[in-house]
Amino acid sequence: MQTSEFLFPSDLNVTPVDFRKVLFIGSCLSEAYCKRFGTEFPGAAFDFILFNNAAELPEKSAEDLKQYSFQYVQLPLRSILSDGIVRIADPTDHDWLRHGQQIIDMMLEKALAYNAQTGLLTIVSNFIVPQGVGAAGLAHLNEPDDITYVVRELNRYLTDKVKAYSNAFVADVDMIANSIGKMHFLDDILYFYTHGSVVYPDWAGHERMPHWTAPEPGRMDPLPDIEEMYPNRSEEFFRAVFRQIEAIYRTAHQMDMVKLVIFDLDNTMWRGQLVEHYQPDRRKPYADGWPMGVWEAVHHLKRRGIMVSIASKNDEELVKAGWANAVDTGFLKYEDFIVPKVNWLPKVENIRETMQQLSLTPKSVVFVDDNPVERDSVLSQIPGIRVIGSNPFLTRRTLLWAPETNIVKLSKESAGRENMLKAQVEREVAKSKMTRQEFLAGLNTQLDIWTVSDTDHSSFGRAYELVNKTNQFNTTGVRWSFEDFKSFFGEGGKVFSFSVKDKFTEYGTVGLVFVKGAEIQQYVMSCRVLGMEIENTVLATVIDFIMSQTGATKITAQFRETEANTPCRKMYPDFGFEPTDGGYVFSSGLEGGKTTHVTVNMLGAS
Repeated sequence: MQTSEFLFPSDLNVTPVDFRKVLFIGSCLSEAYCKRFGTEFPGAAFDFILFNNAAELPEKSAEDLKQYSFQYVQLPLRSILSDGIVRIADPTDHDWLRHGQQIIDMMLEKALAYNAQTGLLTIVSNFIVPQGVGAAGLAHLNEPDDITYVVRELNRYLTDKVKAYSNAFVADVDMIANSIGKMHFLDDILYFYTHGSVVYPDWAGHERMPHWTAPEPGRMDPLPDIEEMYPNRSEEFFRAVFRQIEAIYRTAHQMDMVKLVIFDLDNTMWRGQLVEHYQPDRRKPYADGWPMGVWEAVHHLKRRGIMVSIASKNDEELVKAGWANAVDTGFLKYEDFIVPKVNWLPKVENIRETMQQLSLTPKSVVFVDDNPVERDSVLSQIPGIRVIGSNPFLTRRTLLWAPETNIVKLSKESAGRENMLKAQVEREVAKSKMTRQEFLAGLNTQLDIWTVSDTDHSSFGRAYELVNKTNQFNTTGVRWSFEDFKSFFGEGGKVFSFSVKDKFTEYGTVGLVFVKGAEIQQYVMSCRVLGMEIENTVLATVIDFIMSQTGATKITAQFRETEANTPCRKMYPDFGFEPTDGGYVFSSGLEGGKTTHVTVNMLGAS
């Protein structure tokens, strides 16, 4: 298995990336990246800017920068620490760490000028920590003149500094180097420590017959190929760097993101069959290795806001009674799973019911099962779902390291999603026991609405997440990049964000309405609040705001039918909008949106 696939699994990829044009900024190593990038992504164009000091980048307009899918910034370690560190034995009390931090501050500000200008997605490479012994002696490890210590600390500092920029992320290239083995490519085996580039397998050839001795050999002893001493994996390193770039891009753009993982139990969550192999009179299967790894993976998924559930053909009472026999460490509990389905119904039925309860579409769900018949059945009957589980030695790595299960930043809503959805299930049970009017009147629904008009707003992160994860109640299906938001706000656009709470729970920020002038460009809402008449209440409030602020007598709304947006297709016509080219237009009264059971609070809209 190549390191690129090992560290950044492609098992959950669905949508291919489409890099239009890419900008590399850095040293000769970045130039090498640029030259090789085309072999991995042949459809993309590339620009390279040599950047070895804190110089100004060439001036580019916002339109120029819009052409780039992202920029990759590689600050040369040689520039950060200077060539002075080569003479590290000179008597001096020079603080190399502080020196490096100051240069990072200066170079990062210059290198990220395009990001500051337009919000261009920026990936910043960290430094590859030198290998071998960089300290003066065993008693001096991790002291200020230990170069390996200095570079590790500079990586921490760089990560903290990049966090201060919007839409900028660190690529942990040192992690790639550690997985491959630095001895197979890093040139500090023969170059100075801060050069930080790769070994090329033809270097020995240059020594055998150099121009200054030709036609005589360059050395007295025959020189073997460098591959014989250090098996070269430089190309594997390059491929892994490119795959890391793609993975970060996928996560940053929330491509094919996973919201729910549904697990089988027997031979998926533990070895063997719970009812058969975990009896008091039998020696039970051992839990070492992959079962414990899967148990921990469940908690890491939950920590990222990804829900976990169960679909197992078993007797639920027997599973609950025997759970502690299979998971005797307490690492995992039955209660850790939301709406688990343990019964003898077909798994397809159980998975469909779970998705319906959690208001999810198949494209957001991964099913893990060891049984190929079950996997094929689910895959054929629930188009769009992803299935894994054939090899227990791959499951944990796929679930934890795939870009589709990683996130940019955990929002408050994502962190509390599981508890909120449990309350939603409770709400639906209550709904089934009374009339619709009684149910709505008894919810005590509170609706808070506020505007977001720049990317620095405290709730921007949730807005970015929501528009790029919502499929069903999404009036255009358009995905927004950070640059799109920045341009939209710069042209006077506003996003009306809204949150909902009722007597059962706080749902958090559940919807957005994108407005520019007298046009509603897009309306997205989480399906978890469908059926509460929230969508019409918000629409009426936003229309009233637009008319009062702009004096407009007509409001237009864009609409584009997608494969998944059935829940919102009738919203505009039912409210009183008339169809027009590419959407709808509204000019009548707001009576269609008035509700008596929802209390609306406008928070600082302007």
